[in-house]
Amino acid sequence: MNLEQREQAERAKASRTLPPVPYPEPAPDRLAARRAHLLNEVDRQTHSRSSRWALRPTGRWGLVLGTAVAAGAAVVVLGLGSGSPDTARDVPPASAASVQLLERAALTAASTPQTTVRAGQYSYIKTVGHTTVLSETSAGEMELLREDESMEQWTSVDGSQQTLQRKDGSDSLLPGTADGGNLNAPTYSFLAALPADPDDLLKQIRDDAEKNHGAGSGSTTGPDQEAFVTIGDLLRSGVTPPKTTAALYRAAALIPGVDTVPDAVDAAGRHGVAVARTHDGERTEWIFDKNTARLLGERTVLVEDNAWGNAGTVVTSVALIDSGMVDEAGQTP
Repeated sequence: MNLEQREQAERAKASRTLPPVPYPEPAPDRLAARRAHLLNEVDRQTHSRSSRWALRPTGRWGLVLGTAVAAGAAVVVLGLGSGSPDTARDVPPASAASVQLLERAALTAASTPQTTVRAGQYSYIKTVGHTTVLSETSAGEMELLREDESMEQWTSVDGSQQTLQRKDGSDSLLPGTADGGNLNAPTYSFLAALPADPDDLLKQIRDDAEKNHGAGSGSTTGPDQEAFVTIGDLLRSGVTPPKTTAALYRAAALIPGVDTVPDAVDAAGRHGVAVARTHDGERTEWIFDKNTARLLGERTVLVEDNAWGNAGTVVTSVALIDSGMVDEAGQTP
């Protein structure tokens, strides 16, 4: 199958995956331009970076694992995988189906009314879900435990106030962000200041990923996977300006190895279609409503048998239930 035939097949797959939505289909020349950019970028990286990437040791397990301790037991968080990071040589560009789905999600985000935000407010988010921990029992045996990760969280729009987190009916105060936020601890102000251009945005995210997951870092994740994970974290962080959300989706379409999963179920039991990326035996999925292209949640699924379970096991899953902007921590929209 030549490139043109493969493109036609992927577009047909995309049409079956996501039914028509009540806003215009992205123009073919826009999709073609983004694909051409990515192919050029892959070719450039193959010549200038592949030899350096090939030397990178493996990186972090993509899960955010819980830290609860079972009675009389210690929880062990393991680094999973011994493979090398993705390289431009062996990872294909994002599929046409994923580019189309991400563009539709971007159009949905861009058409969302801008929220009026004032100083002193908090972004609110409510999620349900679980993660997996590997625990050592008092008898010295290892067992897998599913830990509830359902919570509500209130984050100061500029990071100047403490974050309120509510889990299992108990409140905890977490430190604010003195610098106004960053990629690992985003605030509304930080998100609003991110580049609206997808290429510039991905460069900023990848530059940060290179520092912590590039050559010599001891990471198995690699910059591409880390960039994908980071974008997913930002999308789930709470209220995000529409232009930023749209840019994040379009930036994700520039990452090699991104594809779609026709049917995925979030932690709330809602079925959707997923944009996904597979790395070191795990598939990270962003789940979207099939009709509206609205983000429902994220999950990580094993695609290979390992210490965390058999292939097909959902090891972590988070569903977005509610979000909004409120005047005080503890309030709901």
